[in-house]
Amino acid sequence: MENDRLLTPGEVAALFRVDPKTVTRWAASGRIGSIRTPGGHRRFRESEVRALLQGELGDASPLEQEQE
Repeated sequence: MENDRLLTPGEVAALFRVDPKTVTRWAASGRIGSIRTPGGHRRFRESEVRALLQGELGDASPLEQEQE
């Protein structure tokens, strides 16, 4: 995981087909892990995002939880 690429909220949003603000809300609520850069921007580990897309983390993806 040390070499894991970090994705921007926009990149994550494109993968889930949602607005970047939705990704930020997911991070704020703990539905998806994020890292803060020294400048205060959020970044997301690509491996975690891919696992969420494939349904490997938790019972439902953040997208499915949002629709419930």
